Amino acid sequence: MKARDLAELAGRNLREALLRNSLTTLGIGVGVASLVAMLSLGVGLQNLAQDRLARTGLFDAVFVTPKSAFAEMGQVSRAARDQIVTPLDEDARKRLAQLPNVVAVYPDIRFPTEIHYDGKPYATVVTGVAPYSRNDGTFDGMHGNFFSGADANEAILQIDLAKQLSDQPDSLIGKDVILRYAERRPLPASETSQSPNTGKPQTANGNPSPSNSEGEDSQDQGFSIVTKELTLRVVGIIETEPAGGFGAFGRGGLLIPLQAAETLRAAQSNDLRDLLRGTARRNTYESLTVRVNDPQRVKDVEDAVKKLDFGAFSLIDASRSLSLVFAVFDLFLGIFGSLALVVASLGIINTLVMAILERRREIGILKALGAGDRDVRRLFFVEAGAMGLLGGILGVAIGWLIGHAINFGTNVYLRGRQLPSISVTAVPWWMVALAIIFSILVSLAAGIYPAARAARLDPVEALRYE
Repeated sequence: MKARDLAELAGRNLREALLRNSLTTLGIGVGVASLVAMLSLGVGLQNLAQDRLARTGLFDAVFVTPKSAFAEMGQVSRAARDQIVTPLDEDARKRLAQLPNVVAVYPDIRFPTEIHYDGKPYATVVTGVAPYSRNDGTFDGMHGNFFSGADANEAILQIDLAKQLSDQPDSLIGKDVILRYAERRPLPASETSQSPNTGKPQTANGNPSPSNSEGEDSQDQGFSIVTKELTLRVVGIIETEPAGGFGAFGRGGLLIPLQAAETLRAAQSNDLRDLLRGTARRNTYESLTVRVNDPQRVKDVEDAVKKLDFGAFSLIDASRSLSLVFAVFDLFLGIFGSLALVVASLGIINTLVMAILERRREIGILKALGAGDRDVRRLFFVEAGAMGLLGGILGVAIGWLIGHAINFGTNVYLRGRQLPSISVTAVPWWMVALAIIFSILVSLAAGIYPAARAARLDPVEALRYE
């Protein structure tokens, strides 16, 4: 039997029992729709999580610290603590910037201080915000604007601090606050002298200045702290705090541009530590963030940083664990979604078995005219495949509509709580193709028994059937 004749005969048979075949096809469509809806939810949530995490800059970054920082956490042996630690200073920053695949290197600037507003002091923590943070999702629901420039004397307040300053936080936008901070200044040679009792260098106030075993000049051995003030214009208020680098969790309440924060030369927690250890001969960083041009290159950059004798840390392993979790999640969603399609396949078997009983005489005539068992099996397979194809297309359409309904309901809920809109479902092209192919395969599998039964009919007995 020619393919054209086979297709024409199958189409006629499907049209003769239109209602029953339509209900069977609808059942397949509902099964495919449940499968597509569940998988689209899993894919959408995975895309949402990966997009949010990628926008934080945590998965294309390497966080660099002096090895002593890891020693303090017990991650190296006591012998390693006693060796000379490579300082994380400006020279180290330049070396890191020259590594392959590195696009930027910037410090994590965060220091406690206080601000004055309306004549009252408020304790807070100031954080320097890198330019890339504008697109990391933290500032999506911000009231006001982002910084107008990389070194602008502007500030963004975290909502908790803003509520301390005013009962109406939004009214602070456009107002000025005074930042009081401790500036770190190196001591000139004229301000160091020898202690009359110990013979060790001391600062201008008479306190001994720390020495170092390398015999560096006393003028490089200390620094002074000077109180400074800076007027900042409040340009925005955010609900959440931006993600930070290594050790910077629990960010500050007042955000300023990173470049402006660097020019302040504010004393940080590591300055006092270096002073007590006798290593305050130069301005060092507590940590640096190395931005990589491709998340796939993070591991290479991390290894290169470690070869420079620095501690390196990245979240790329957490990303792999997250992908594993979502893969298992998608698997279970696919299994539960497929159950409805399996139930629909029973409807195909029932429809085709009923067709055999109704078309016994027709099958007998086909065999009497020369059709073989193979031709009869192919006829029933074509009918089953046609219902699977139509049901798959219908199911994809219904699943796509269900996904949009889920997105709509989710965003209505979020807007009611003044949260930004998101997309929790996604139907990529590969899901459409796989859903239709899977629907056809399940339909063909369901048609195996009816097709085999129809092919085994005795033409003589079939012609006698009334």
